[in-house]
Amino acid sequence: MIISYYLVTIALIIAILALSLKVVKEYERLVVFFLGRFQEVKKPGLRIIIPGIQQAVRVDLRVITMDVPSQDVISRDNVTVRVNAVLYFRVVDPEKAIIQVENYYNAISQLAQTTLRSVLGQHELDEMLSEREKMNADLQEIIDKQSDAWGIKVSNVEIKHVDLNENMIRAIAKQAEAERERRAKVIHAEGEFQASEKLLAAANVISQNPQALQLRYLQTLNDISNENATTVVFPLPIDLIQALTGKKE
Repeated sequence: MIISYYLVTIALIIAILALSLKVVKEYERLVVFFLGRFQEVKKPGLRIIIPGIQQAVRVDLRVITMDVPSQDVISRDNVTVRVNAVLYFRVVDPEKAIIQVENYYNAISQLAQTTLRSVLGQHELDEMLSEREKMNADLQEIIDKQSDAWGIKVSNVEIKHVDLNENMIRAIAKQAEAERERRAKVIHAEGEFQASEKLLAAANVISQNPQALQLRYLQTLNDISNENATTVVFPLPIDLIQALTGKKE
């Protein structure tokens, strides 16, 4: 009978010890409460938690990757788009993360969604498509500042997709095509302008040196003679035409 009593006592002690011993990993912390009041944050290693008197909450300190669900955003120029993002954050103060907010993961998720809508709603569609780096920095700064009281550090926010409807895609394609045509016309006009300047400079040189006009005339005749054509047109020098016209007058 006494042996059985000792066996039961030993088994009870072993069970209490098994429930009391907690292994805390390197990337974890234990937030310990003593009779409901915060006591301490236990570091990695083998820790003892007294059942019924102490309560412990594990907190993971590794970087958490959160996928922000797609949000309907109305841009400043009244274009409706669907935008989603990815958020990287980690817990830097386990005490605040457990005490200051009920569920820090859910709180960060809701904060990221509302901030995504409010920040992107202040920009036009062209800015959403071309200035993502700036908007990512704005989102990271705002979310990190508001979550600092929860012991959370937001390291990065990345906008993944900006989805447009079919009508808006066609409109953007037409706009891009019109822009390409405009640039082509501008380049063509600049080429014509530069060519006219060169021709004017060449005309000034020829007018100052009549021999250059004769050389150009001979070169033109040489080019015509090398072509396989049934009809040959001989250009007359301008000074010869002027001389004939003067004699007639």
